[in-house]
Amino acid sequence: MTRSEILKDIKERFKSDILEVFDKSPKRVYIEIKPESIRIVSEYIFRELCARFNIASGVDTRSAIEILYHFTIEDINLLISFKVKLDKVKPEIDSLAPLFEAANWIEREMYELLGINFKGHPDLRRLLLPDQWPEGVYPLRCDYKEWDKKAIRDRGV
Repeated sequence: MTRSEILKDIKERFKSDILEVFDKSPKRVYIEIKPESIRIVSEYIFRELCARFNIASGVDTRSAIEILYHFTIEDINLLISFKVKLDKVKPEIDSLAPLFEAANWIEREMYELLGINFKGHPDLRRLLLPDQWPEGVYPLRCDYKEWDKKAIRDRGV
């Protein structure tokens, strides 16, 4: 399939799941989708279009927690990023780790650093933070407050 055929197919197949499409460049497209649609859309692009899952990234935008899921269709050199916006009070979304192992660690990282609950994740536990780190304290959230007054945080978290 060509780039235009792929984008047309995604837009038609998932028209009720897509909120916005931003066609940034010939090699890059952002598609905002409903959070409840991430699993079905990702499974389609991964299995049917043979896209490779690159990585996901999460950010606290003050109004929502956003996740970008980055997929590459290597045959045509196209990077498609699915964007979802999650409620800050209870950020949760279906895990993609059961679909492809590559999502496992990045979901664990976003779980502990942003507080996102990945429903159905096979092993949602800490990955980076020390054992003494308090539950419910997420260092990449905008409202993060230092909890250890003796800590010297000059090298990241």
